[in-house]
Amino acid sequence: MNNHVSSKPSTMKLKHTINPILLYFIHFIISLYTILTYIPYYFLSDSRQEKSNQIKAKPVNSKPESAYRSVNSLDGLASVLYPGCDTLDKVFMHAKNKFKDKRLLGTREILNEEDEVQPNGKIFKKVILGNYNWLSFEDVFVRAFNFGNGLQILGQKPKTNIAIFCETRAEWMIAAQACFMYNFQLVTLYATLGGPAIVHGLNETEVTNIITSKELLQTKLKDIVSLVPCLRHVITVDGKPPAWSEFPKGVVVHTMAAVQALGAKASAENKPHSKPVPSDIAVIMYTSGSTGLPKGVMISHSNLIAGITGMAERIPELGEKDVYIGYLPLAHVLELSAELVCLSHGCCIGYSSPQTLADQSSKIKKGSKGDTSILKPTLMAAVPEIMDRIYKNVMNKVNEMSNFQRTLFILAYNYKMEQISKGHGTPLCDSFIFRKVRSLLGGNIRLLLCGGAPLSATTQRFMNICFCCPVGQGYGLTESCGAGTITEVWDYNTGRVGAPLVCCEIKLKNWEEGGYFNTDKPHPRGEIIIGGQNVTMGYYKNEAKTKADFFEDENGQRWLCTGDIGEFDPDGCLKIIDRKKDLVKLQAGEYVSLGKVEAALKNLSLIDNICAYANSYHSYVIGFVVPNQKELTELARKRGLRGTWEELCNSCEMENEVLKVLSEAAVSDN
Repeated sequence: MNNHVSSKPSTMKLKHTINPILLYFIHFIISLYTILTYIPYYFLSDSRQEKSNQIKAKPVNSKPESAYRSVNSLDGLASVLYPGCDTLDKVFMHAKNKFKDKRLLGTREILNEEDEVQPNGKIFKKVILGNYNWLSFEDVFVRAFNFGNGLQILGQKPKTNIAIFCETRAEWMIAAQACFMYNFQLVTLYATLGGPAIVHGLNETEVTNIITSKELLQTKLKDIVSLVPCLRHVITVDGKPPAWSEFPKGVVVHTMAAVQALGAKASAENKPHSKPVPSDIAVIMYTSGSTGLPKGVMISHSNLIAGITGMAERIPELGEKDVYIGYLPLAHVLELSAELVCLSHGCCIGYSSPQTLADQSSKIKKGSKGDTSILKPTLMAAVPEIMDRIYKNVMNKVNEMSNFQRTLFILAYNYKMEQISKGHGTPLCDSFIFRKVRSLLGGNIRLLLCGGAPLSATTQRFMNICFCCPVGQGYGLTESCGAGTITEVWDYNTGRVGAPLVCCEIKLKNWEEGGYFNTDKPHPRGEIIIGGQNVTMGYYKNEAKTKADFFEDENGQRWLCTGDIGEFDPDGCLKIIDRKKDLVKLQAGEYVSLGKVEAALKNLSLIDNICAYANSYHSYVIGFVVPNQKELTELARKRGLRGTWEELCNSCEMENEVLKVLSEAAVSDN
């Protein structure tokens, strides 16, 4: 691998136990195959290695504090997808006119629901799902237009807030498009937020209307609606729930279908509605609130359009043939941006959930098909946690194989890793060895987009090898519309997040306390500052925090101080190497990155999850570990220790054994 790579192939290879003579013979066959296929491969395919080595971004001047721009936007940053489409309603209108009768949003039909009793007595709900039912671009436009008109009749005014608190589904996107058309400011809240955070978001934005689902109304909203005094209308996207006597007076529950019917009836009068301008707020997106109450990020139409313009440029041949699977929270900027990219380019979006994604998912009845098997997507976004889970599950299956099968898989895995490092493909391995693994996500994935957190080099390379596709690792924040960087599809290097997108530029600011400077050699380092049209308007009703994190330069361009520490490689690609809030100074004055500690250990099969903690009063780091029950029990058996699950977890001997495993992994990772 070239000098940009953070992890050598040898450090990520799988270990095998095979007879040395047989291994020598296998290596001879592999070498012969490589020689025979190299010449035609060299002439018939363009070299990914050559593209990978190209300069991808450059500083705009010779000063250390200079911003880096993509080589495709050195003369000016991109801000619009299509000429004249400077608001989201215009982008959708453009797509509707171009792709009118083509499929856009798909939802699987529920054929049956069953309660399945588990061995421990717990009851899990299992579903049997049918095929996808599709709405065309025209269908979605009509439903969104009527819904927006219906909301207007219910009293929703332009440039006022309306909340959506709902799972990822077609109705979410229809409601969002309605708000974009009618210039309603869409307040998004995670469906997983706790009660106090939901109440905070609804009261801070003073919403009178909220869009939700029956389940969330019954499980989350029912107990807190009395704490939201401005609330007047609740719209459920999937039918009317049962009435409650304790529901506050003055709050009316409607179904989405009823509001659409109201809008369709009134639309005959053809009353003009207020249309947005680029600077109007499109979304107030509440962050997950991992520290304290969530903050509402104000995102304008022009912010979102600039962000999706930059993202779309990194996906080659994006168009009508692509199928995207939507299952991440649409209240997260990664999923919303990804779906808007697809919608604007004529891709169809099939909806799913983490519980129904694959055949083995928790809500799929044994013997029936998960969503990826039916939809067969070509594009998919994922967060590292999901990819790590896939990696662990597949490797656990590999460990359960017969010795011959496991050896064959490992040899193919290591051979493909070597070929990837040279920029070559492995069509035979892809067809015969990795086809079954690839089918876990439908078999047609051509690009995996990863964001939200750092992805380990081991997991990234595993996805490259077993799913036979590039992993576009990206970097961005809600405050930058999720846009910052994304790796090129031909760049299989690990440990990097790519060059700046064409919509933005990035510079590194000195952080003296942490010892990071943009004059550092061999590579400049510092706090990542993102500038461009995608940088948002700030935090809702939080001027102090807005002033702390955002600023405008002398040219009127907005910049975001991310708090993340980055480093630019010679080819213009960015690495995330630290986070200001993540660094803890130990008693002896040494800085430790807790995130790096967790990233180094979380891929161990023994670890389901880990949280590292340290403070300045001690000279060491501690970890809270959620162990994998199967692996810990097996480790205890090997060490001759017995007891219940609780006894093993509380055993000092087992703590020491686990600490040995963690220490060895930490040393080998370095």
